[in-house]
Amino acid sequence: MTIPQSFIQELLARVDVVDIVGRYVQLKKGGANFMGLCPFHGEKSPSFSVSPAKQFYHCFGCGKNGNAISFLMDHAGMGFVEAVQDLAQGVGLQVPDDDISPQERERAAAARQKQATLSDVLEKAADAYRRHLRESQRAIGYFKGRGVSGAVAKRYGLGYAPEGWRSLASVFPRYDDPLLEESGLVIVGEEGQDKRYDRFRDRVMFPIRNVKGECIGFGGRVLGDDKPKYLNSPETPVFHKGRELYGLFEARTAIREHGYALVTEGYMDVVALAQLGFPNAVATLGTACTPEHVHKLLRFTDAVVFSFDGDSAGRRAARKALDGALPHATDTRSIKFLFLPAEHDPDSFIRAHGTDAFAQHVGNAVPLSRFLVESASEGCDLTTAEGRAHMASNARPLWTALPDGVLKRQLLGELAELTQLNARDLSELWNPGGGAREPARAPAPAPRPQASAATPYADEPPWGDMPPPDLDGWQPHHEPEYVGGGGATGGYEAPGAGGYGGGKPPFRKNSGGGDWKKGSNGKWSKRDKDAPWPPQPRLPRTPAMGRADHAVRLLLSHMAFLEELTQDDHAALCAQPSPHGPLFTWLEAQFHEHGPLAWAVLRESLRDHECEELAVKVMTGAHAQTEGELAELRLELRDLLNRMLIEDIAEQQKLLMLQAAQDPTALERYRALEQKRKILLGV
Repeated sequence: MTIPQSFIQELLARVDVVDIVGRYVQLKKGGANFMGLCPFHGEKSPSFSVSPAKQFYHCFGCGKNGNAISFLMDHAGMGFVEAVQDLAQGVGLQVPDDDISPQERERAAAARQKQATLSDVLEKAADAYRRHLRESQRAIGYFKGRGVSGAVAKRYGLGYAPEGWRSLASVFPRYDDPLLEESGLVIVGEEGQDKRYDRFRDRVMFPIRNVKGECIGFGGRVLGDDKPKYLNSPETPVFHKGRELYGLFEARTAIREHGYALVTEGYMDVVALAQLGFPNAVATLGTACTPEHVHKLLRFTDAVVFSFDGDSAGRRAARKALDGALPHATDTRSIKFLFLPAEHDPDSFIRAHGTDAFAQHVGNAVPLSRFLVESASEGCDLTTAEGRAHMASNARPLWTALPDGVLKRQLLGELAELTQLNARDLSELWNPGGGAREPARAPAPAPRPQASAATPYADEPPWGDMPPPDLDGWQPHHEPEYVGGGGATGGYEAPGAGGYGGGKPPFRKNSGGGDWKKGSNGKWSKRDKDAPWPPQPRLPRTPAMGRADHAVRLLLSHMAFLEELTQDDHAALCAQPSPHGPLFTWLEAQFHEHGPLAWAVLRESLRDHECEELAVKVMTGAHAQTEGELAELRLELRDLLNRMLIEDIAEQQKLLMLQAAQDPTALERYRALEQKRKILLGV
């Protein structure tokens, strides 16, 4: 789908980035801009600035910046087209696409309307389930028995579907509304309308949200031993099990902070892990992991750890996850597989052995490359030619599914060694005529940088203002603070700040003090802790910004200032050497044609323009944030222009002095320029 650049500009001119960011980040007015806690890294003091004038956001802590489209892509995990469509729908625009017929366009619009309507119905049911949970001692007791605090329950929107065949009849005015059946909330029997009944009855409820936070379905778990243990919403126009992940909306920020996503097998695994210090967990929805699942996760992180039980069912699930992950296993991504003891799931393992032990298992997870080899070798006797041939046959579809790159070439060499062939022969067998070269051994990748410390998700519990006296610990005035020690009654505090669990991973051993150094003989030895560090090389200095750069920055940030400039100002700006002069000329033309535009719109108009590099350079980084009142910024621009005009006058005066002997009028023009110079100087 190709979206015209002109439409992108129009869209960004209509949306307000403050409103878009405000859906996900609590913003407060701070001067000309809005400030909040950065959603892209953990912080305690707001450094995330959103500019209504520029329609741009910028974090002074991690450097993330962009417009409304890039925010939805980076934070909500949307693709470019999906983000554009989401914004366009909000302002009543139709995304153009010449390849789509009017009929297809109408069908797409109807489908979007249907999705919005079904999400509203499901959200209304979710509200009812949350209310029922506050009234059910039995359901609250179940969650308390699993160690879930009220704050975590609120974060995940947990609820309860009461007993009875038609409890939703008290929620929706029309129980025979077709939308209730289409959304999966109500089942209609074969004998007609009289056989309608609620799908979820006497179950604790787990709302399933998409990356935009919209309710698209439910998972329900029985409180006893009835079957089925878990019941999910059916496939609907808004819910597709093969594409969605439970908990991704709640975990997306923690995934970025911890540096990886932890994929589990059940709803309670996700909730329990969040309670015990791993809020970056998600779960598949009762189905095998698909390539779509992996692709969606990789929008938020380059590292994924699949966690499975160590029994045969867990191995089978891991094998299916391997198939889903292979097409996305590029050289820059880390995909691993964690196998717990057969008698444990993540929740029970952490309660039995602690968070440090679980974090150690995460750190020791099996890399995709090793699991691929293990899966291909399973059941094969590599001491025989037949067993090696069988292994090669198993490995071929797995290796073929990998994207081209160093990892694929390295694995070809490793598999060739196991089959006792050279890589060229194996490649020719698997890819006749492909001419693949023998892979070279690549150096080990650099360690992944650690993320910053995760901020605890402090939140008040949702159990109502007038609690029954016997629901201790699950009411607002009894709920413990959602920080600290985890366990059955505590809240969540991240085990560290980065990598697998953050900070200094609990599974990494301390070297015991001191540092290592490499001697002239090439060997490593302990460095004396009091010895001075070797001198560090000087880093190149960032070139200082000139007056023209500052003028560009101010005018791109506040295009309306152009209206206040004099003819001399315009001439001086446009006469600047390239690329500044052409950029000022282009900006003036845009102003006359479209009026004042926000920087986000100008940025799109500059795509592939000769001045794009200069504009992006001056508008990127902390220096690009034009903080302060508009009156102060106008004075700053006026001072810059006056200095530029004074410099221009000085150059003209030099030329006139040289011409004075031959041109009698030169001296008069010199005096006129001097008078103008004094006015600019305020003399």
